[in-house]
Amino acid sequence: MSKEHHYKTTINWTGNKGTGTSSYRNYERSHTISIENKAVIEGSSDPAFRGDKTKHNPEDLFLSSLSSCHMLWYLHFCSEEGIIVTDYTDEATGIMAENPDGSGNFTSATLHPTVTVAEASMVEKAKELHHKANQFCFIARSVNFPVKHIPTLLVK
Repeated sequence: MSKEHHYKTTINWTGNKGTGTSSYRNYERSHTISIENKAVIEGSSDPAFRGDKTKHNPEDLFLSSLSSCHMLWYLHFCSEEGIIVTDYTDEATGIMAENPDGSGNFTSATLHPTVTVAEASMVEKAKELHHKANQFCFIARSVNFPVKHIPTLLVK
């Protein structure tokens, strides 16, 4: 029997400059993302859509979710297989295609994890485990585009 996990977040628009959405240019895209017992995230839209470039946008957070989900599964599988990871950094990239009507969607994401392992004998298995992590990542399994992996493995 499968389990269900429930999540709750509160999004609060903070961009009313006094006239609400009376005009496309008269309001800010600023908002906060609040989750109980966690730090508040300041959000906006991408600058291409009149957003504040100093705040997180949904596209950044979406790509970050893919990357962090993969990392967490990857570290889990490494620990089970006796692969000792001492450092992990991912420079993830994503492509979103915008349609003429203003709608759009992500068409791909590529994770570029740089993983440091304790011994050279761990490198091959450590590379293989990226595939397994992708198969288990809840976020990657929920998207309708490919999530690619180009890992770099280093030895401490």
